Amino acid sequence: MKGFLREFRDFAVRGNVMDLAVAVIIGGAFSKIVDSMVRDIIMPVVNVILGGSADFTNKFIVLKMPEGYTGAMTYADLNTAGATLFAWGNFITILINFILLAFVVFVMVKMLNNARKRIEHERETAAEEPAAAPPEDVLLLREIRDALKQQNRQG
Repeated sequence: MKGFLREFRDFAVRGNVMDLAVAVIIGGAFSKIVDSMVRDIIMPVVNVILGGSADFTNKFIVLKMPEGYTGAMTYADLNTAGATLFAWGNFITILINFILLAFVVFVMVKMLNNARKRIEHERETAAEEPAAAPPEDVLLLREIRDALKQQNRQG
């Protein structure tokens, strides 16, 4: 049993597991940012361009109405009441949101990759540049230092 617990501890604190935990946490926060960007910034613009609403949630066909239902005929209310719905509009809305989310993530990853390439290029360029020659006074002081060392060795 001790060996099993030791093996589990080693697994849990291994670098890959910790990296995965950090990635999941960052991914959750990133997901909220992307979701807000789509919902609060992109979708209002899409709605204006389409001249109305890109929300098709309330487009559905009632396949079976609950007995004695007298509530509102909205997707949310009918779904809560237990109606059987062919909710094609909700599917279209979710599909549009997915496409927009995927596009936003694609653009963000593309921007990140371009920034990384630029940074790597700057590092490579800086590494390839020859070191600038020291100023004349530094060279002169080095010669004096070397001459003094040489005199001390001889004398």
